[in-house]
Amino acid sequence: MAGGCHPSTLGDSDVYRIACGVAFPLIACSSVRAQDLKGKIFDARMALGDALKYCPELNGKSFYFRVRNRILDLEEYFHSLENLVKAQVFNPDKRRPWSLQDAKDRWEVVKKQAQEDKEKCELVRSLPELEKRLQELQKNSAASGHKD
Repeated sequence: MAGGCHPSTLGDSDVYRIACGVAFPLIACSSVRAQDLKGKIFDARMALGDALKYCPELNGKSFYFRVRNRILDLEEYFHSLENLVKAQVFNPDKRRPWSLQDAKDRWEVVKKQAQEDKEKCELVRSLPELEKRLQELQKNSAASGHKD
């Protein structure tokens, strides 16, 4: 019965939460919701590692540069890429001078990273609420189990 509301069979977590609420008993779905919350809590704890201390700055306008363990501003990084192209600085990844396309490609990568870093920090900030919801779910599940 619980297999029917497992996220792997339905896909999106919101979809299986709705399906659990409508089609399946509360106890079976409480277990699935608890597992979903445990997964989110694990993800939040593992999300950033060393970058965790920089979360206040990771707002989508900067990204964590792991090689140097520091935060880089996207706008300043963009100007640096422009300067690499103008100066024809050697690009070790491509084994030739930086091209405009190289800079565009790298720019897209760091913009995506900035967004991912922001989302990871939001997940970390939600950790206390996720843990509270998990405790409530486990408490309600235990209380429901004793009533039967």
